[in-house]
Amino acid sequence: MKNSTLFALLLSLLFPAIAAESVALFDGKTFAGWEGNVDSVWRIEEGALVAGSLTKKQEKNDFLATVKEYGDFDLSLKWKLEGTEGFVNGGVQFRSQRIPDHHEVIGYQADLGAGYDGALYDESRRKKMLAQPDKETLAKAQKPLGEWNDYRIRAEGPRIRIWLNGVGTVDYTETESGIDMSGIIAVQIHGDATSVVQYKDLVIEEL
Repeated sequence: MKNSTLFALLLSLLFPAIAAESVALFDGKTFAGWEGNVDSVWRIEEGALVAGSLTKKQEKNDFLATVKEYGDFDLSLKWKLEGTEGFVNGGVQFRSQRIPDHHEVIGYQADLGAGYDGALYDESRRKKMLAQPDKETLAKAQKPLGEWNDYRIRAEGPRIRIWLNGVGTVDYTETESGIDMSGIIAVQIHGDATSVVQYKDLVIEEL
């Protein structure tokens, strides 16, 4: 056995790795750890972060964001989307930042709704879909509108992976320089729709 291998083995025995702890991003009851339009747009109902209405149009995009920033992580959550009028859509922002004096944020988004379930979008930056599942994969993963869905988002360095209801939909590696590798996490309701979006059971493990 080489000396370097033996040394690594001894280190692992003397100092075993401590498993990263998964923590809840949302306590199900309060907006502790979050910031945004909690009076006019976002509310808490039955343990979920909720925005929108089925009788009143949401005019513009709105985001509820974590106060803390995250770099490498493994995030799981549940989401549900309802609505039939307009661009019925939401999303989970990560490695993002709020645009000063503006309602938008900039950064990666795990998209949902309006035909973009399981896709990776670049919100307010390159403004394009970076990766999305093919029709066959989406058919395996997608649930009907109005049902709860499971999302898992894992960001490790330049690699980003997304799972929708246990099915891998995105495996993307960032190649462009100057892209932020850390930032806020935020949940979105899309504007120009009469819809309701809900998010709950948000749990994160920092890597």
